[in-house]
Amino acid sequence: MTTHWFWLPSYTADEHVVLCRESIKPVNQHHLRIVTYNIHKCRGLDRRVRPDRIAGVLKAIGGDVIALQEVVTVEQGPVKQDQLRFIAEELGFYYAFGETRRSRKRIYGNVVLSRFPIRVHRNFDITTPGRTRRGCLRTDIDVNGEILHIFNVHFGTGILDHREQARRLFQERIVSHGELHGSRIVLGDFNEWIPGVVAPTLKLHLEHADLRLYQNRSRTYPGVLPIFTLDHIYFDRALKLQQLHLYKNRPALIASDHLPLVADFRL
Repeated sequence: MTTHWFWLPSYTADEHVVLCRESIKPVNQHHLRIVTYNIHKCRGLDRRVRPDRIAGVLKAIGGDVIALQEVVTVEQGPVKQDQLRFIAEELGFYYAFGETRRSRKRIYGNVVLSRFPIRVHRNFDITTPGRTRRGCLRTDIDVNGEILHIFNVHFGTGILDHREQARRLFQERIVSHGELHGSRIVLGDFNEWIPGVVAPTLKLHLEHADLRLYQNRSRTYPGVLPIFTLDHIYFDRALKLQQLHLYKNRPALIASDHLPLVADFRL
């Protein structure tokens, strides 16, 4: 099948504009599988950097929309060194990238991969002053003619980071902007090691996909023996959550220091 490439529009000067590829995979008209996964720059617990292993895990999950954190891309480098392009091409998905920081030619950030067309993407800087840069990548995805707003976040590690960044999502109208007319999903690595302000703040506006209601263990980090719940999915009440689980096949246990969190919604 012929591959088609499209430019996505840019909105801010610091936003990284990327190409997206037409999905070549069949679409289920009634169900939507959402995945959030911190891939730890594709460095596994065996200390090997293996984008192919991450791509294999994602293929096995079979997600329709995938939010990745801690992704590395490179400027004018070979595909095998560009985790973003390599994974997107392996899946054959549309993609958008939100840059958070740079080190020489290596660019770090958040990624949304989608089986469906991405109509708009915009990257928001939610960095707490004096701390490591953090971002929220918004993508507007056309799911069978309906727009779904995906917000992929990676919060800081401190308590003050959590309070500031959760507040900014709504007070700066990133997630609550008047132009958003479709359903919203906020997901990613919230880095909240102990219960704090993030969940109560987001629950004022959205439903929480509570893993404890679907399986005995809800912890997502570290992968082999998780003891913390860092990864979460929040969603508009109009969406119907059918199932939620951690993906724990053998490659996923060592591919990253996080486990993929998978949610199935009915459209």
